[in-house]
Amino acid sequence: MNTHANLQIGHSACPHDCPSTCALDVEIADGRIGRVHGAKDNSYTAGVICAKVARYAERIHHPDRLLKPLVRAGAKGEGVWREASWEAALDRVAEAFVKAEEKHGSETVWPYLYAGTMGLVQRDSIHRLRHAKRYSYQFDTICTNPAWAGYVMGTGALRGPDPREMAKADCVVIWGTNAVATQVNVMTHAVRARKERGAKIVVVDVYENATMKQADLALVVRPGTDGALACAVMHVLFRENYADWDYLENYTDDPKGLAAHLQGRTPEWAETVTGVPAAEIERFARLVGATKRTYFRLGYGFTRNRNGAVNMHAALSIAAVTGAWKYEGGGAFHSNSAIFGLDKTLVEGKAFADPSIRSLDQSQIGRVLTGDAAALHGGPPVTAMLIQNTNPANVAPEQRLVKKGFQRDDLFVCVHEQFMTETAKLADVVLPATMFLEHDDIYRGGGHQHILLGPKLVDAPGEARENIFVIEELAKRLGVAHLPGFGWSAREHLDWMIGRRGLGTFESFRQDRWADVQPDFETAHFLKGFAHPDGKFRFRPDWIDTPGSTRPPESIGIQGPHERLPEFPDHVDFIEAADSEHPFRLATSPARSFLNSSFTETPGSRKRERRPELMLHPEDAEELGIAEGDRVEIGNHRGEVVLHAKLFNGVCRGVVIAEGIWPNDAHERGEGINVLTGADAIAPHGGAAFHDMKVWVRPL
Repeated sequence: MNTHANLQIGHSACPHDCPSTCALDVEIADGRIGRVHGAKDNSYTAGVICAKVARYAERIHHPDRLLKPLVRAGAKGEGVWREASWEAALDRVAEAFVKAEEKHGSETVWPYLYAGTMGLVQRDSIHRLRHAKRYSYQFDTICTNPAWAGYVMGTGALRGPDPREMAKADCVVIWGTNAVATQVNVMTHAVRARKERGAKIVVVDVYENATMKQADLALVVRPGTDGALACAVMHVLFRENYADWDYLENYTDDPKGLAAHLQGRTPEWAETVTGVPAAEIERFARLVGATKRTYFRLGYGFTRNRNGAVNMHAALSIAAVTGAWKYEGGGAFHSNSAIFGLDKTLVEGKAFADPSIRSLDQSQIGRVLTGDAAALHGGPPVTAMLIQNTNPANVAPEQRLVKKGFQRDDLFVCVHEQFMTETAKLADVVLPATMFLEHDDIYRGGGHQHILLGPKLVDAPGEARENIFVIEELAKRLGVAHLPGFGWSAREHLDWMIGRRGLGTFESFRQDRWADVQPDFETAHFLKGFAHPDGKFRFRPDWIDTPGSTRPPESIGIQGPHERLPEFPDHVDFIEAADSEHPFRLATSPARSFLNSSFTETPGSRKRERRPELMLHPEDAEELGIAEGDRVEIGNHRGEVVLHAKLFNGVCRGVVIAEGIWPNDAHERGEGINVLTGADAIAPHGGAAFHDMKVWVRPL
């Protein structure tokens, strides 16, 4: 395609649920896209994107895309459909919502979404309809909560050192993220530091993945034990006088109390918890102690364990002990989500939001749809849903409950989607959706500092329509289209948001392509004080009363076993520990060629991932009588799943890994890995523990 006479280059931003939010250059000819490239002139993307997005043509031009509205014509899940006009399909959805509301009240309708697109207009306009109609709210818990809560408990704000400073570090610690697979630009800047400065790269994760292959020092921990490793590192820092006491006295709340608390948290103690040899812990501690310009890049792996908030806070605390925050190329970073300042008041319809409306836990959708009284928080059953940007019948925990709930005859479901996902198969009405190059939107890079525009570049196929179209049309039918925020196109919303942020107009910003909104050095490094009222980094967090963007609404309250949260950084054992009946711990880590349930439909990604497999240590396999490629069954009290064995000595004994969220129908019995995951809440702000399961493993 590079030689095509009509070739043009369009500019956009990746919409997928990844902190990199890459700036993109897109080849376009005759209304079709070709290769997608990272923008070389964007200082964070730096010309590098992941292979799956580079191959986006095979997704946007996929022959299985939904092209027309469909109405169920058989039993739920049977797969019998009839085509309908948009008018008729939307009429049916509106009628079903009105009928449900007349019977059970407005809270019986649950608009359900997540991050299939990270565009602020197309993703979040569903909230405008929710608020206008007083439908049930959604408490988002499936991704960020434990990590964000743990970070904010220490710093007071969800921001940090410029991620481009990784290239100026003398040591980069990549902890809790397989960056090669999930945010490749982290590696761009870390490897630059190695080439230009001789920097060391340390990787901490639960198995030897592609990122660990890039490491100078690789530490494999048992799932859910990161806090113990962090405490032992800090023990060494205090013991061997690497602690920066001047910084500690000026910028932290109780350094002497922390030092006393850590006296018993030795590397030998941590070895018994984490599986990391004490000598390796000592080596890690001395490296970061002696290297002041150490940049801790803390990832979303911390969100996947029941003690994830505690583990994030503990790992974060290391940089405060060393005083790494003082230096360019030093400090600790998780997300810049608090810096962007884009006003979503009109997009979300915040003016008519009512906090008295109940909120439902996104991760507990299985419990909600099967009538669990606690999950329903005293309100009516959910009997009608609009689903955009997510595929809960594949990605949500407690899959057997989720499927059972969706198969209820009294539940009406409309799914707006790009492909016939497993959730769409269980719907009553399926509406065809656009992809990011087919509509206008704006994005913000939580893993960096850019606000990026993603204007429409090509026309959508068939009758696919953007998310905001569905919201606007339903608003007309449901009697709320006169309220503020309705009646605007995506571009009009963008013009308003861009102007409010002081970035000009849609057209001027289209020329700029992105805006760098990174705070100044002193602000980003909290050298003017941390964001708590006293300006101190908190080694002793206020787990209950610290505000934060993930804090549960009053109707739900503080989550999980919060009464057991520790006073200082520590290892807490409220993980799903192995036992005699379930001797293994399972983590469901991301696959390189998938992104949640996206890209599982593209041939390039499926070819690279081959099939659902279970990585297990060869010695564990030998004891169980399992050979390479054997069919194995893994299970727990929630269910059981069949996978193929992949012998791999890059895990601790007693730990097994299943990469990726394969579609359920890619598994032998039509049930996927999330049959095994739980939806019990993580302390203190909720979350779903996708890497925190006890299981048994046996050959078939």
